[in-house]
Amino acid sequence: MFAYLEYREWQPAEIVMKSGDPGDFMGFLVKGKLAVKMEGIFPDKPILVAVFERGSLVGEISVVEGVPRHATVVATEKCQLLILSQENMELMLRQAPVLGLKFFRRIIHVLGHRLCKASDRLSRLL
Repeated sequence: MFAYLEYREWQPAEIVMKSGDPGDFMGFLVKGKLAVKMEGIFPDKPILVAVFERGSLVGEISVVEGVPRHATVVATEKCQLLILSQENMELMLRQAPVLGLKFFRRIIHVLGHRLCKASDRLSRLL
């Protein structure tokens, strides 16, 4: 897997991913914290949707679906990520399909967990 990854760092307050930008990479957060924000109904007042810590995946939906980013992700402290570009993901799927299958299973697991948490929060509001 590491052959397909690139190491990158972001400083506090730097934008890692911006809503509307192409989803050309995803990240595995090695160190630091990221804030995920989405535009709300009030201009220039983004809503904090999530805080990701070490071990989190970020940007996976846009990479897999090939769609623009749905949210903006900002480093809240110095962050280190392992980056998987869309190009390297496709290369991995061709060269190492078993690894690719494990990778997609992990993404499904993470998305399922996030959906359950979101459903719990929504049910408490209603």
